[in-house]
Formats: sequence, structure tokens, C-alpha cells
Amino acid sequence: MESGPGMFVIFGASGDLTKRKLMPALYALFRQQLIPPQVAVVGVGRTAMANEAFREAMREGVSRYSEQQTDAGHVAEFSRRLYYESLDTEQDAAYPALKTKLAAIASDSGIPANCMFYLATPPSMYETIALRLAHHGFHQSNGTWRRIVIEKPFGYNLASAQALNEKLLRYWTEDQLYRIDHYLGKETVQNLLAFRFSNEIFEPLWNSHFIHHVQITSCESIGVDNRGKYYDGSGLMRDMVQNHLLQLVGMIAMEPPARFDARSVRNETIKVFESLKPLKGRDVERCVIRGQYTGATIRGEHVPGYREEKDVPPDSRTETFVAMRFFIDNWRWSGVPFYIRAGKRLPTRVTEAVIHFRPKAYQLFGKAKTAADSNQLIIRIQPDEGILLKFGMKLPGAGFNIKSVDMDFHYADLSEVYVPAAYERLLLDCWLGDATLFTRNDAVEACWKFVDPILEEWQNNPNIRLYGYPAGTWGPREADTASGLFAVFDYDEMRWRFPCKNLSNDGLYCEL
Repeated sequence: MESGPGMFVIFGASGDLTKRKLMPALYALFRQQLIPPQVAVVGVGRTAMANEAFREAMREGVSRYSEQQTDAGHVAEFSRRLYYESLDTEQDAAYPALKTKLAAIASDSGIPANCMFYLATPPSMYETIALRLAHHGFHQSNGTWRRIVIEKPFGYNLASAQALNEKLLRYWTEDQLYRIDHYLGKETVQNLLAFRFSNEIFEPLWNSHFIHHVQITSCESIGVDNRGKYYDGSGLMRDMVQNHLLQLVGMIAMEPPARFDARSVRNETIKVFESLKPLKGRDVERCVIRGQYTGATIRGEHVPGYREEKDVPPDSRTETFVAMRFFIDNWRWSGVPFYIRAGKRLPTRVTEAVIHFRPKAYQLFGKAKTAADSNQLIIRIQPDEGILLKFGMKLPGAGFNIKSVDMDFHYADLSEVYVPAAYERLLLDCWLGDATLFTRNDAVEACWKFVDPILEEWQNNPNIRLYGYPAGTWGPREADTASGLFAVFDYDEMRWRFPCKNLSNDGLYCEL
């Protein structure tokens, strides 16, 4: 892996992503001395701006959005490494000016010509910028290293993802391409691998003989806010399921890698994606529920429905909620259903995975357990990150009455340990040339192959309903039933876990 001094070039530098996420992450790396002091950050955007104006805007962003305490002196020192170049990224003739700018910075500061290009732009610009850079030789190493980071969504469907991959790989090699998914940068997602493969007590149980089913929930209490135009062209299946949540499935279900490096880990996750049992035709109706939030009154205030949001058509059929059941066809997971539930305007913001272990057929202490109250392992991604294990204990007193109790670990308890933000970890890995937590081209396409037939069935079959659900609820009631045509769960006793902000609490009502 190659690293060392160099230049970090951000396209779309005047946008929110740069100000809210990228600059605070780079500042944190700089302050912890995880990246060399000989680093220049060059913002590129259409907005005309002088270097000092850009530095001032980024200082404000770091001070406001940094997840660790900032120091005015350190922020000022960091900002002196920032530069700005106004550029119309669609015009091929504009790119020589960027090359001149980078050469001048390298000459003045003595920084090597190593470059990492970050595309914090609308997805429609990924191909244009990457090919324009290649046309002017920015991709050529010539004794240096060159990398390009691409945000999600990577493609709109399978065909567009394949086309984008094909065009990028004409000039950029796969080891230069870093397809970033910020979920994989979260500490608890990475801890899935450590938890599975460093604890001998769980690995023997991690299969269909002992696991009854797996639930993955990703909820947001907010709506689409001012992203209505983008969101209506995307929908939750593209925005969340195809990338973030299927990546979590890959982490949970993968086989132990031969070694812990990028190639070995990504080889195992692609096997999971290629083993996803396709959902087509009638399967989509039976196994996938889509919903859209409607207006409601929450705490005395009216919350608009999705079709009332800015830039959303009044007859939109874009989904803001998805619940689905699917299977992984391999020896480890044969017959184990995986359930995904994700949505906007739900009761709380939370992402977690729940491993439901099989209930014993014979119980010494009372009636046989159901799948709903058997042992559970909860891996909380956000917020209140941690791990919770539910198991049975005897209540004090006469007899043998068993109650489910919790054994939990919270990252917040590690007060002396700094937990890096997702972008912080991923930017460092990219700078170091470690692609373990980045998505490979074959994985992107495999996930689209699973999602595409569902999207096509929704588009082509007018009989598939779009269910409304009031804002602030857990989604359509059809997504939580074990009876009828639209059965997400198999048995009456199976139900979703209802998580709260606090990892150890679960119930029907959680605060917004």
C-alpha cells in the first residue's frame, strides 16, 4: 500500500458534503497526525471563490460539524493547507488549469504529485469528471500514486452501473477506484467482522442449525427535507437497500476470509451477493412491501406527507419504506430468512442487526419458546453503538420462572477511547491505499442484479400496491403480519424488534 505526502482534490468543494463531512474528517486526521503534514487539500467547484474565502468557509464548517473538540489554532493551521480552483467540470478545456494549479502547489510547498480525487458531486457528473481527468493524464502514476473516490449511488440500475464501470475501467485500474459507502466506515459495522471471527463461542453457532432468522432495521425519523427532487428519482430501494443494507448482509453472512486484507474480505462478500436467491414476479408481491409516508400530527405539529414535500409530484409512487424477506442459497444459510426493514418518518433514527437464535424444541422451564422470545444478539450500528445479548434467567423466588435479561456493551462506556467518524476512517484507508472497506465493481453489479427485478416488477405490475403509513409510525401494517398474501413473516409468533435510541430498551413506542 502506498501513502505519504500528496494532494487531496475535492470536486464539489462548495457543497454540503465537503463542509459537513469531508473537511471535519480531514481535520481530525490532521490533528491526530494520521496523515502527513505535507498534504494540500484543493477544492474544485463552479462557484468563483478565492483561496482565503474557501479557507474561511471550511474553518466554519470544521468548527460547526466536527465530532471532536476543535482548537482555533489547529483549525487555522489546517486551513493554511487549503486551496481552491474555480472550474467548469463539464468543459474539457478547463482541466489544464487544474493541472497548472496542482503543479504550482507542488512546486511551492515541495509536496509530491501523489493525488487522491474525491467526487463529492451529483452522480450524473461521475463519468464526466473521471474521463476528463483521464483525458488529461491525471490517472497516470509516473512514479506517484493516483486514486479516485466515487460516492454512492453507483449507477441507477444494473445496466447503468455496468456501463459506468466499463467506462471508468478503460482508463482507471480497479485498484485506483474507491467506491465509498459510509456505512462501512462505521465502527460497529467493522466490529461485525471482529465479533464474528475473534470469538470462538459464536462462530460454531453462526449457521442455519442455530440461527432461526436475521433482521436488519434502518430507520430515520426525518423525511426527505429539501432532497425531494433527488429522492423522487431514486427511492428507498436504490438509496438504502441496494448499497448500505446489502453491504451489512454481506458482513453478517460472509465466510471467514483466508486473511484480513482487501482482496480476501471482498472475495467473501461477493460470494454472499452472488448467492442471494432472486425475487421475481409473484415473489416480489409476496416478499416485498413498499410504503410511502402520509401526513400526521406529531406532538401537536403537522408533519407533511411525502407528496406534500418540496419538489415531489402530487401523484408520486416513489417508496419511502421497504420491508422484505429473502434467502441466501449456500450451505451456511440455507433456509434462514433474512428480513430487511428501512424507511423514513419512522418513530426514531436507528440502524441495527438482530440475530434470532432457534428456540429449543423442548423446554425444561415452561412452554416451548417461540422465535419472538428466543435468544437474540443485537448489533447496534447507530445510535448508542454497541452489542446486546438477550438470554433467559430465573426470577428470584419459588419455582423456575424464566425472564429474558440483557447483557450489553456500549461504545459510550469507553470514555477514554476515541471512536472515529465513518468518513474519517474511510478517508484514511483510501489515503493509505487500503480498499478493504470499499466496494468492488463485481459487488456493485451483484447487488444490482438482486435489486433490479424488484424495481422492474414495481414498474411493470400495476397490481402491486404502494401502502401509505402515517408519519411517526413503524410503516404499513402489512409489513408486520404473518397472514394473507403480503406475508413478510412466516409464522404468527415472529415480529419485528422495535428498537429505541437506547440500545437496551425496546418496545412499541419510541421517541422521535
